[in-house]
Amino acid sequence: MKQHEEVTIQTLANNEDIQIGYSDEDIVVVDSIQKFTEVNTAHVAMNAVVICTNGKVQAQMNGIMMELHKNQVAIIPQNITVTDVMVSPDFDLKGMFLTNRILQSFLREKMSIWNDMMYIHHHHIVTMDEDEILFYTHFYDMLTLAIAKGKDYPLHTDVIQSLLRSAILGLCGRMKKMLSADTNLAGSDALHGKEKLTSKAHFQHFLDLLHSNDVKRHTVEAYASELCISPQYLTVVCKKNSGKTANEWITEQVLEDIRYYLRQTDLSIKQVCDKLAFPNPSFFGKYVKDHFGMTPLEFRNR
Repeated sequence: MKQHEEVTIQTLANNEDIQIGYSDEDIVVVDSIQKFTEVNTAHVAMNAVVICTNGKVQAQMNGIMMELHKNQVAIIPQNITVTDVMVSPDFDLKGMFLTNRILQSFLREKMSIWNDMMYIHHHHIVTMDEDEILFYTHFYDMLTLAIAKGKDYPLHTDVIQSLLRSAILGLCGRMKKMLSADTNLAGSDALHGKEKLTSKAHFQHFLDLLHSNDVKRHTVEAYASELCISPQYLTVVCKKNSGKTANEWITEQVLEDIRYYLRQTDLSIKQVCDKLAFPNPSFFGKYVKDHFGMTPLEFRNR
């Protein structure tokens, strides 16, 4: 990696120091980093799940110092800046790097667990016990066999993505257990300042509201009104806790619902339009064209 590098699907796949097991337009599976050169600043544009298989690594993530040891997993949301990286001579890792759209496709309604873990509780390290390590070792062996069949094998991408989705769901189960344990400590958070607690609480309520709504395409003002706060404050709260504005959160969720209903269901274009409360098929078609670069039918048949 070079200094000040933007880490994307393309830069990972093209980096000769990284051993890639699999890659497509939404996913890169990293088998190993044979050589880890000094990083001054790297902006990781994707979500990442990285397991340290040997040695240790220390780095600052958005200014917060983190240390990852063998058999620990780092869970990193998109658009994180990593600086001051130091690794032991025997450091190595395996991991998967995912665009936001594929992560949301994998998790659907369970995306709230990921968001709570990342943006509300700010947990980024999971320590695996022996049984969990054994599970993921067997899982990774199966994934390796599937990858080895090659892209010409029928439904190869679907098989790979199904296996990766299983791994991510298993990890979300572990996250949920950690978050449940945190509930017992929630009362002590108030001691750290009412303003901080209120900011986090409003952000969590916004995410809960966003994920629970069947129709997500509402204005920032509408969501703020339900939360009894101003739109400006909601945007500040979202930006402070996640680096994304309220409008960016809303748009991401709307696009994921469109992607899901067009790709994963047999609903007609008109039915999808009605289900997501767009005023008419013409407006829906323009919205899809503006964001995906193609008509709803073209996106479905792609």
